[in-house]
Amino acid sequence: MRRMVAETRLDPANLILPAFVREGIDAPVAISAMPGVHQHTLDTLRKAAVEAASAGVSGIMLFGVPEDGKKDARGTAGTDPDGILQVALRAVREEVGDDLVIMSDLCLDEYTDHGHCGVLTADGRVDNDATLERYAEMAQVQADAGAHVVGPSGMMDGQVGVIRDALDQTGHEDVSILAYTAKYSSAFYGPFREAVGSSLTGDRKTYQQDPANARESLRELALDLAEGADMVMVKPAGPYLDILAKVAESVDVPVAAYQISGEYAMIEAAAEKGWIDRDKAILESLTGIRRAGAQMILTYWATEAAQWLGRGRG
Repeated sequence: MRRMVAETRLDPANLILPAFVREGIDAPVAISAMPGVHQHTLDTLRKAAVEAASAGVSGIMLFGVPEDGKKDARGTAGTDPDGILQVALRAVREEVGDDLVIMSDLCLDEYTDHGHCGVLTADGRVDNDATLERYAEMAQVQADAGAHVVGPSGMMDGQVGVIRDALDQTGHEDVSILAYTAKYSSAFYGPFREAVGSSLTGDRKTYQQDPANARESLRELALDLAEGADMVMVKPAGPYLDILAKVAESVDVPVAAYQISGEYAMIEAAAEKGWIDRDKAILESLTGIRRAGAQMILTYWATEAAQWLGRGRG
């Protein structure tokens, strides 16, 4: 009876798997703050993509982790056609074709020696407009490498419009933009910094949103839609379900939410201690995000949860 009258349905097709691929390794590297998640080699990334597609997951979001020696102030490796993310995009596209929607993180933070999401001025501030030029280059090389969707996550003003123009002008009109519309300056990103080998010093409060604010997200939403965003996203997910619900009620484009590393780590840590039922907590957390209005959920449990749902455990 409960299953029959449930108001919210969670399906494998709602799920997107974020995945990290690291340059210069010959075996996967465990991420200590995210039990069960690894930095992949190209070979294990291919296998993870096939496994996700077989489970019914809709998409995979790729993050590149370059060798430390290739990081510089402008994030050059991020626009190198032979940079790790572009190589990974080609590998996954070759492996699964269109069976997964292949998404790429469009940001400089993994590739800069200072760890910020953009180019810095002489006095250490992020230069918004100079960064947009770099994002336009990134969009082109990621699309050339096979991305179906680019996900600009840097929260620079005007990023969606610049990226849309760059894609259209280079023959990539069919490549979609998943805008990180409401990306909050959150303490829950901690484990992610290990996952991407971040070089960040300081914080990102000058360009990510204040957790205390809600109306700001709706303003960002209006701007992203006006600039041509095809899909919009709220990040983090769990602590910002109110924002997610507001966004979902306000738009007629697909809405995503990213269940981030800290959300993942908390459940895994509590489950390891025996304080909660891991599997039930995972499904409950995903159902809550879906109920709040997300049609797509980026989660590190995507493949595992999809396998459960395929066996009727949802």
